Amino acid sequence: MPVVTFPKIKPKAKQTVLAHDKPRQQQTAIIYCEGNFGRIDGKTANGLVRHSEKYKILAVIDSTKAGQDCGMALDDIPNNIPVCRDLTEALEIAGGAPDSFIYGMAPLSGMLSEHERGIMLKAINLGMNIVNGLHQFLNDDPEFAAASAANNVTIFDVRKPRDKKDLKVFSGHINEVTCPRIAVLGTDCAIGKRTTATILTKALNDHGIKAVMVGTGQTGIIQGARYGIAIDAIASQFCSGEMEAAVIEAFEEENPDVIIIEGQGALSHPAFSSSAFILRGCCPNGVILQHAPGRINRCDFDNLPMPSATSEINLIETFSDTKVIGLTINHENMTEDEISAAITRYEDTLDIPATDALTRSPYHLVEMVLLAFPALERKILAAAE
Repeated sequence: MPVVTFPKIKPKAKQTVLAHDKPRQQQTAIIYCEGNFGRIDGKTANGLVRHSEKYKILAVIDSTKAGQDCGMALDDIPNNIPVCRDLTEALEIAGGAPDSFIYGMAPLSGMLSEHERGIMLKAINLGMNIVNGLHQFLNDDPEFAAASAANNVTIFDVRKPRDKKDLKVFSGHINEVTCPRIAVLGTDCAIGKRTTATILTKALNDHGIKAVMVGTGQTGIIQGARYGIAIDAIASQFCSGEMEAAVIEAFEEENPDVIIIEGQGALSHPAFSSSAFILRGCCPNGVILQHAPGRINRCDFDNLPMPSATSEINLIETFSDTKVIGLTINHENMTEDEISAAITRYEDTLDIPATDALTRSPYHLVEMVLLAFPALERKILAAAE
């Protein structure tokens, strides 16, 4: 792989804060993630604890990890967000009912259990708004609708799409987006695509390249993504069009140097079609592939072995007119030495940059983008002057 040297970045001078850059007023919230915090099905809670523009997280409910610090449980870095055994303890720590109660899990069924219904109805009765990322829309449930009205709270069904009359079909106007579009795809679901996309977007902005992220799933939207759709809840006829429209909106509103698109599922995964719609709708100029070398079988599918990074890259580049520009590693089930060895191995065998977004410097992600899109280097040079 060619070696590229980029200038060191000096601290940037104070800049004018644009309206879309101003921090938004955060709502307080507790997250329900019983039995799944830090695990694959707890990815919504995991993501919100790591990053949230919209909500200030006060506590996470998971009796199996009660007493732990959320940051330590996830990344061995404390963040002073406690894990609580139940709603009562969470309310005590929060000092009363917060603004919102977030359902922080993404089970394959996409449905609430009877026990979970009871907890969420209790939260409503205590005056908390509900943030629901499931495929089950609680506003359509008579019991939840009545409780919501009686307690003057709102239920945010994140995945509920607009009426079909308001949805868009693909138009081809994506070709009018003149900045690079980079999709972060993966070899499996729940593998870290959103986390890598979030870190990459921030790293680019920190280094003088204006980047905006387009979310495609419920967690990114809950975190506060300004642009995006829950693509897996939209009728297939409109998926490509809605994806295209979200990217165009981000481009027209923000005038960015680069757009990062969060991936969903995996193109090779037989249970999901989201990656295909993302590739078709945003027509990315480049793809970053997230892979978990230590994962043996597909998430939630013990009978489906993980694909290799090579096979997924070949499939993506065959399916879409794009190029995989880098590989990022999910380090689950791996030691530090194994992570380093994997990075070296993939760079040698795939001839593209590789890194781990969580354990390595975010600047490696910036280098990955600059290597693929050298025209962006002038932004780095301007920031270094």
